[in-house]
Amino acid sequence: MDANAIIDGLIFFLGLIVLLTFHEFGHAWMALKCGDDTAQLQGRCSLNPLVHIDPIGTVVLPLMMIFLSPGLARFLVGWAKPVPVNAANFKNPKLDDILVSMAGPWMNLLLAVALVALARLGLVVGSVEMAKLCVNMAQLSLILCFFNLIPIPPLDGSHVLRVLVGMSNETYYQFARFGFIAVIVVLQIPLVRRILGLVTNSSLSIIAGWFGIPV
Repeated sequence: MDANAIIDGLIFFLGLIVLLTFHEFGHAWMALKCGDDTAQLQGRCSLNPLVHIDPIGTVVLPLMMIFLSPGLARFLVGWAKPVPVNAANFKNPKLDDILVSMAGPWMNLLLAVALVALARLGLVVGSVEMAKLCVNMAQLSLILCFFNLIPIPPLDGSHVLRVLVGMSNETYYQFARFGFIAVIVVLQIPLVRRILGLVTNSSLSIIAGWFGIPV
């Protein structure tokens, strides 16, 4: 691997950390707004990446995917430490649970829009490299958004599904014990990967179109 590839990989990795940090901050901030200060009391309502890093999901797995399997980088996934939530503190338990679960993906969607806007600014000032970097980070943010909507524990989409079908916490956590194994297996299904890529790229094209950027 040459020096340029290593630099690109490290930039991609740092971008992932920033995006995951905002994702978890979104959960913590929404929980606080809904009446639960558990995350705030544990220092998680913060944009400090150090409080959200999970050694495996935020560091080891992403670095392996970037540097050992470059072909997987465009489907890069990772996770941070889950934000602690006490649903008993919510003002409207079912609605607030959904709002808190969706706050992370919403944050990634908003970041994607902001990054494409920065890409447009980069083109205006003549910085093509800045524009390219911002578009790539926007794509990564959208991947994280849609990846987390997969309804498999412990991903955010599964929390929404749990509330909608009325599943008990005990049953949900039984499923969640083996959740990441299920996630890894599901991501090996070509159709799932194609759908994830299609939704991501289509969303990126729509957002880029708002700012007049070809992708």
